[in-house]
Amino acid sequence: MRLINKFHLAPKTGIAFVVVKGQVIRVIDTDGEQVSDIVCFVKGDTSEYLSSSRSIDYNEKIYLSTGNTLYSNLSNPMLTIIRDKVGKHDFLFAPCSQEMFQISYNIREPHPNCLDNLDLHLSYFGINKHMIPTAFNIFMNATITEDGRLRIEPPLSKAGDYIDFQAEMDLVIGITACSSLKCNNYKNTSIVVEVYDR
Repeated sequence: MRLINKFHLAPKTGIAFVVVKGQVIRVIDTDGEQVSDIVCFVKGDTSEYLSSSRSIDYNEKIYLSTGNTLYSNLSNPMLTIIRDKVGKHDFLFAPCSQEMFQISYNIREPHPNCLDNLDLHLSYFGINKHMIPTAFNIFMNATITEDGRLRIEPPLSKAGDYIDFQAEMDLVIGITACSSLKCNNYKNTSIVVEVYDR
């Protein structure tokens, strides 16, 4: 693979960019235990976007890893996971938001969050906050208890661990270094994103 682009996401920030079919997006946890949200939209038709429910349905599992495909709301393949050094990610939780910080943590003052960071960067592509779907929460370690409750535990990722996605179509990608507290083991660190030609 040939590296063609590299982004360093400081803690509690995000980025958006375009990839073409066949390119590989590598998301690297630089320090360990840091979640990164990824969403995507079809380039040229933002009404088609990443779908958590369809991806879980078609893969028949909630924990997606190497060999699994992430689908759009129109049931088209968008991303395929081709390498995964961690193997545990979440596709159930919405991107953290100002409302989440208020409801879950009673934080009422403005707080950096993934939804606002995605909105900020995706807006350059005509994508607004209300269009942003449930993200694939890279490295997030959410487990389901016997009584059906969700429990958030520290990510399993260690410093330098990464996941590679292959783009199955031309896409607008949004990625964050998650701003939440509990899912990052109560610290926020950076994420590196690399884009490769194959």
